[in-house]
Amino acid sequence: MAKRKTRRSRNKILDRKAGNRPGHLAVPAEAFTPRFFLISFHDQFFEEKEYATYEQLKQRVHELPDARHWIDIRGYNSQGLFEKLVADFKIHPLQMEDVLNDYQRPKVEQDQGRLFIITRMLRWSAEQHILEDVQLSVFTGSNYVLTLQSDYDDCLNPLRDRIRSGLGVIRQRPSIYITYAILDVVLDFYFPVIGKISSYMEELEQTILEQPSKQTLGQVLSLKNELIRLRRIVWPERDKMNELLRMDEHIIPASLQIYFRDAYDHTIQLIDLIDSHKEMTSSLVELYMSTVSNRMNNIMKVLTIISSIFIPLSFVAGVYGMNFSREDPETGEVFRYSMPELYQPFSYPILLFIMTVLVVLQLYFFYRKGWFKSF
Repeated sequence: MAKRKTRRSRNKILDRKAGNRPGHLAVPAEAFTPRFFLISFHDQFFEEKEYATYEQLKQRVHELPDARHWIDIRGYNSQGLFEKLVADFKIHPLQMEDVLNDYQRPKVEQDQGRLFIITRMLRWSAEQHILEDVQLSVFTGSNYVLTLQSDYDDCLNPLRDRIRSGLGVIRQRPSIYITYAILDVVLDFYFPVIGKISSYMEELEQTILEQPSKQTLGQVLSLKNELIRLRRIVWPERDKMNELLRMDEHIIPASLQIYFRDAYDHTIQLIDLIDSHKEMTSSLVELYMSTVSNRMNNIMKVLTIISSIFIPLSFVAGVYGMNFSREDPETGEVFRYSMPELYQPFSYPILLFIMTVLVVLQLYFFYRKGWFKSF
C-alpha cells in the first residue's frame, strides 16, 4: 500500500465540514491521481488492461456485453470522474459520498438488486507498530463488479492471479461470486496481520523480562489501542457478512451462500483471536508491573544488606571514636571506667579483625537465609 498519514486518517471522520448538503462529493486534497484497470472474462475469454482514461475503459466494457467485468479504479483525485460514475452506474450520491469520505465502517447496502459494500484492507507497519487500513468500496451489477480505493497497492493480487490462470471455477461463476472472492481475500489478509501482532507481542514480552522500561510499557498500551481499533473493524465485518447471508436468493444464490457462510466463520475466528490478544496485552501490563516490582525488591534487598552490614560497624566505630581522656591532665589520676583498649599496642588491628568477623558472620547469615539466591 502507498504511504499514508495513518495517524491522521483515524480521525478523518471527525474532519468533515459541517453544513454540506447530503450527497456532496468532496475529493480529498491528498488524493492520488486515478488509475483505471479492467479485467474482463467468461468461460473462454480473458482480458486484462490498464486504461489511460475512464472513457476508454467504459467503451471497452460496452464492447464486451457478454463478459463479466471487474472494474478497478484506484485514486480519488478527480471529482468529475465520480460524478460520471454516479450517472453511469446509477449510484446514489450518498453512497458515493461514503466512498470519498474514505473512513466508513464496514457495511452492506442493497439498492434495486445491486449491492454497495464497504470493507477495510489491513496491513501491519513493522516500523511504526501500528495498523494501516484502507477502505475498499464495492458496487455490484448484473455483469460487473466496481471497486474503488484510494491507494494504488492492495491485497487483491492473489485473486487477480487466480482469474488470470483460469484455475478453479471463478470464470464460470456469476459476478456476485467475484464480490465474495474479493471479500474473502481481504479477510484472509487479516490473519497474517494478527500473526505479526502476535510476534510483536512476543518481542515485547522478552523485552519486559530482560529490560523493562517506561517506553516498553507505552508500546504495550499502544498495541492494546491498536487491537481495540482492529476489533472495531472486524466486528462490523461480521455483521456485514451476516447480513449478506440473509439476502434474497435473487441477490445471493443458494449455491453461493455456503461461500459467504465460510467468510462469516472467518470473521468469528478473527474476533476470537483479537479478544485473546487483548487479554494477552493486559497480561503484558501485569508482567511489566510484576517485573518492575521484583527489580525494586532486589534493589531494596541490596540496600538492606548494605545497611545491615554497616550498622554494627558504625556502632563499633562510634563507640571507639569517643575521645574521652583516660587520665586527668592536671592531677594525673587514671579514670577507672575509661577505655583501656585505646592504649593497647595492637588495639587497631584487633578492632579491624573484629569488624571483619562481624561482616563475615552477617554475610553467612544472609546466605543461610537465601537472600542471595534471587539476585
